[in-house]
Amino acid sequence: MKQQRTSPLARHAMAYVLAGGRGSRLMELTAWRAKPAVYFGGKSRIIDFALSNAFNSGIRHIAVATQYKAHSLIRHLVRGWNFLRPISNESFDILPASQRVSEDCWYLGTADAVYQNIDIIESYGPKHVVVLAGDHVYKMDYELMLQQHVAQGADVTVGCLEVPREDATAFGVMDIDDHDVIRSFLEKPADPPAMPGKPDTSLASMGLYVFETDFLIDQLRRDAADPSSSHDFGKDIIPYIVENGRAVAHSFQRSCVRSEAEKGSYWRDVGTIDAYWAANIDLTAVVPELDIYDEEWPIWTFSEITPPAKFVHDEDGRRGMAISSLVSGACVVSGSLIRHALLSTGVRVNSYALIEHAVILPKVNVGRGARLKNVVVDAAVQIPDGLVVGEDPELDGKRFRRTAKGICLITQPMIDRLV
Repeated sequence: MKQQRTSPLARHAMAYVLAGGRGSRLMELTAWRAKPAVYFGGKSRIIDFALSNAFNSGIRHIAVATQYKAHSLIRHLVRGWNFLRPISNESFDILPASQRVSEDCWYLGTADAVYQNIDIIESYGPKHVVVLAGDHVYKMDYELMLQQHVAQGADVTVGCLEVPREDATAFGVMDIDDHDVIRSFLEKPADPPAMPGKPDTSLASMGLYVFETDFLIDQLRRDAADPSSSHDFGKDIIPYIVENGRAVAHSFQRSCVRSEAEKGSYWRDVGTIDAYWAANIDLTAVVPELDIYDEEWPIWTFSEITPPAKFVHDEDGRRGMAISSLVSGACVVSGSLIRHALLSTGVRVNSYALIEHAVILPKVNVGRGARLKNVVVDAAVQIPDGLVVGEDPELDGKRFRRTAKGICLITQPMIDRLV
């Protein structure tokens, strides 16, 4: 289904993206970069989905709050998101934690990351603020959420989706009435409440909120003055409004953007190695659940100038081939076989190598005769000739970061220890 690209509410809103989290469950993938800066889909970074949703929805004032190991994220934002122009009443602000309010504290929580930049928000005078998490993969028209917020006279509108109850411990979980008004909100409960009539399902927050700007600023100042608060939206701001105001739930299914090829509502928290690997491998399906080829809702990003991908050699046992795979620019598949894999920009796979169900990040060099299966390979790793991963679980677990589901994360320090 095609979505409207611009509209009055979005045009007078500001998107505020929270991108300061470490993402520790991604293990070594976030050792030197924040989770929103992790590569995804061959060309993009995770944060590009939230930013693209905002831009495609018609929002032209965007701010990104950064904190943890933000250099690669800031570099990406400067390179890829510098097309918004003040001369056209557009803005793009990068807001690192910089002790603007106090000399002895950085961002203390998600709400504090907005509170410390109230003056910047006020300088643009947006009617509404859309607060976003910068670490999820999905396509969504925020204009439709803004419309519901106004129509229902909400103090806050919370984006939500249905999740299996056993997974809901990682989310804020809510109970709503027949008019979508939130009656209770519990942040990461040990025993998540089920939805009525759906004992195995909970209604979870997407970490996505719409506020009228003046109301948000009042709440942030109230919260900042509370010494008992952790200054977090999910733990403090939202429960307070549920108790003392009007909080409304917005179902992701109402505003999920789908092309003609997409049948369901695709949203992923790619915060673990298994989830990250699976979401990337999803893209290799003949008809993937997430359509990144949708020209009506493009995923904007920094697009490097690269030569085309190249496939060379055509001999038995040494033929450059890729089957059900995504191969990015500047890749060279030299006499090797790629199956159900994703190669990011500038990957080279040398002769006689076999790559299956693999996510390979940029600038990796795979040595001759290597066999890699069910792996995530970090950027710029040099895979030695003949290395075999994915065939001996016990050996893999000793050498690499291996998950319970059998996915191996490979980084250069792990390779260096093999020598």
